[in-house]
Amino acid sequence: MTQLEQRIRALLDSDAAATLAGIRRGIEKESLRITTDGTLAHTPHPKALGSALTHPYITTDYSEALLEFITPPSTELHKPIAFLEQLHRYVYSHIGDEVLWVNSMPCMIANDSDVPVAQYGSSNVGRMKTIYRQGLGHRYGRKMQTIAGIHYNFSYPEEFWQLNQVLEGDSAPLQDYISRRYFDLTRNFQRYSWLLVYLFGASPALCRSFLAGREHQLDTFDHTLFKPNATSLRMSDLGYQNNAQSSLAISYNNLDEYVQTLTHAIKTPEPAYEKIGVKVGEEYRQLNANILQIENEYYSSIRPKRTINKGERPTTALQKRGVEYIEIRALDLNPFEPVGINQQEIRFLDLFATYCLLRESPQLEKCDLNASKENLRKVVYEGRNTNVELNNWGRTRTLKDWASEKLSQMQPIAELFDRTHGGHNYADALARQQEKIHTPDATPSARILDKLESRKQSFFQFAMNQALAHRDHFLSRQRCDDTNRRLEQLAEHSLTEQQNWEAADTQSFEDYLADYFRD
Repeated sequence: MTQLEQRIRALLDSDAAATLAGIRRGIEKESLRITTDGTLAHTPHPKALGSALTHPYITTDYSEALLEFITPPSTELHKPIAFLEQLHRYVYSHIGDEVLWVNSMPCMIANDSDVPVAQYGSSNVGRMKTIYRQGLGHRYGRKMQTIAGIHYNFSYPEEFWQLNQVLEGDSAPLQDYISRRYFDLTRNFQRYSWLLVYLFGASPALCRSFLAGREHQLDTFDHTLFKPNATSLRMSDLGYQNNAQSSLAISYNNLDEYVQTLTHAIKTPEPAYEKIGVKVGEEYRQLNANILQIENEYYSSIRPKRTINKGERPTTALQKRGVEYIEIRALDLNPFEPVGINQQEIRFLDLFATYCLLRESPQLEKCDLNASKENLRKVVYEGRNTNVELNNWGRTRTLKDWASEKLSQMQPIAELFDRTHGGHNYADALARQQEKIHTPDATPSARILDKLESRKQSFFQFAMNQALAHRDHFLSRQRCDDTNRRLEQLAEHSLTEQQNWEAADTQSFEDYLADYFRD
């Protein structure tokens, strides 16, 4: 038997399978606020939504106009999407006639200067968040920062790890074992993330304004840029051409190497960024002139994470307390779903993550990383040609054959989850993805291009129609008074909390920044 089969058998023959019911899931979902004519909103983050700095569930990402919805972690499968639904209803009741854009690739934006950078107040931590974003704008351009996505946060319960450690005869400290196994999962995710991009990619087209004045190899029609077989242009290199990150080789082989390689990037000056300047006159242009200002600047499709304390660096938290959960970042917004994701997709993500955990996960050498990047690039641009050839450990495989094999290997994992939860929802979710392998037209990316072609409309027209339809969906649903009151109280509390942070700051920003980056 393969290691995958052995581990699945061990789970089936033990109590460990039942602990899968304790998996915790959370979702972070980004959406641009736009005007009714489809341009980016220039209004400040609405006060009724609370403080973007301190609100636990409603914040902003790069721009004042880029809302981010955050669900608390839950072991109940339906809770994240149900909570997202409530957050959207609440937001729509407080943004006037503005609309939430429902695609990953942004609305029409004429110039970089049209994108307002997010503001977080005068506290040191708030200033740092804003200056970091100013730096991103100088380094990569503001328009690129308006690309939106969904992040899926996922963790196994401690009981699952305890039983698995016993089954494997591992005697290391439990947290060391947990961190090592999460890195096993993360390496396999790097190898196979192309499959998620094929199945769920939903950005095969974009507004021509996004690449105005830049060279590209996309096809053009009616103010739309696209590729006929593209899956997720969001995951392409369109926004990150010719920058220092392309040479980074962050190691996912273990926690120490991951922290070491990230820290090296944060401490290594980059000549192109030194030319920008850090503090010019009284204005900060970026936090520093290094390859990465902070860890979060590294654009990865998956991150090992640990909940951080106020003012704590993510790598410090990982070093001190180990990996707590993973954040899957390879997901486009699905414009056919009101909240951008559905329950079936969540179930498949559970299967995919568990497959990556259970199968053998050798160390990732540089050639493996390069092969993974090239596989992803091919699927991003040509994925719905399922005869496209991918690199499997030096052996050529067509996407169709390799994807079919991967999904077949997930069948017993789906049975494992269905045994835990009852019913056959996981098997159904897997079958739906298997259908997409044989019928590429069933993928979200194909459905979007079909809408453009069949209705002879631009990407902008399609996206705007979907945005208005989803707005009507949320406005037509009755809002729960208890939920509304709770969110109103959270908004008020968050504003007070931000004021308290600002009043409590006695340290200069320069000293705060020096302390933050001090070893």
